[in-house]
Amino acid sequence: MNLSIFPDLEYLRSGLYVLGAALLAALLAGVLHHTGIMLLRRLSGNRPFVANLSVIAYGASRACLILFAVRLVLTGAPDDTPWLASMSYLSSVVLIIALTWLVMRCIRALSATVIQLNPSTLADNLKARRILTQTRVLTRSAYFIAGLLGLAFVLLTLPGARQFGASLLASAGVAGLVAGIAARPVLGNFIAGMQIAFSQPIRIDDVLIVQGEWGRVEEITGTFVVVRIWDERRLIVPLQWFIENPFENWTHTSSTILGTVFLWLDFAVPVPAIRAEFERICKGSALWDGRVCVLHVTDANDRAMQLRLLVSAKDSGTAFDLRCAIREAMIGFISRQYPESLPRLRAALNPEAVQVSEKS
Repeated sequence: MNLSIFPDLEYLRSGLYVLGAALLAALLAGVLHHTGIMLLRRLSGNRPFVANLSVIAYGASRACLILFAVRLVLTGAPDDTPWLASMSYLSSVVLIIALTWLVMRCIRALSATVIQLNPSTLADNLKARRILTQTRVLTRSAYFIAGLLGLAFVLLTLPGARQFGASLLASAGVAGLVAGIAARPVLGNFIAGMQIAFSQPIRIDDVLIVQGEWGRVEEITGTFVVVRIWDERRLIVPLQWFIENPFENWTHTSSTILGTVFLWLDFAVPVPAIRAEFERICKGSALWDGRVCVLHVTDANDRAMQLRLLVSAKDSGTAFDLRCAIREAMIGFISRQYPESLPRLRAALNPEAVQVSEKS
């Protein structure tokens, strides 16, 4: 039967041919992608980036390859194919979105590899925390730039929005434009995040005193920092705040720290004996790091004298536990050995003696 006398059927048949070819190309692309990824994983060996990339970017790379194959079929299709223009435009937009997704997954794989090669679980993790902070902040910044570029390319495909897309694409590469509008909160925090990534006034797991609260940096996002307070509350602080305000960082160069214990004792207490007991307690404690163990008489008033017991520990949490243990042990020792040396209020129990003293 000659279908040429039915132009609508001939028109529909050409569309079905193109659709079938597109489906076949998508199927072949999916099989080739899976085979290639399996081969890549076998050949990755001791290359963590390749191994992470093959896992993290699996879905995105598969979508890109399938869409690229479909796009090739549509490009070679006859001009009179039904809905060819609509399908071509739609496949182009989806391909741009898939490529943006693939770029983001590659960035994620690179970030995961850097974190994997620099574990922060070690005892001396200062370098690892520095790299972890830079990686997280720069990864979020790269996500923002990739998303901005992807949106710009999608807008370039729209006839009515090409001018806007071109302007957006140009603005992504003009640092002066970004700096000029950095006063806005979002971009201001973005610039602050870049400053924190490179200058690093704070890092992941740093111990900070922020607005009178003691806590650790739990997370650094693109707009704010999450500080985990010691009682498990969370303090949310904008990134820009750390650039514009002073704060205490107890682990900026090292996690080691000094801690103090103050005791008020009577003047009659034998200081050498107290010092010897203090040193014995430090040497017998697993919390002490062996660096500093010093006792000084730092103050005195009309009732007692002040002893400052200075100790060192590997980090602030350990220092707090060590100070509490030393305070408890020293009070117990003084109560047993020199109970008369604890602070006391002296008073005359004989009222007549008080009156005679006042008259004289």
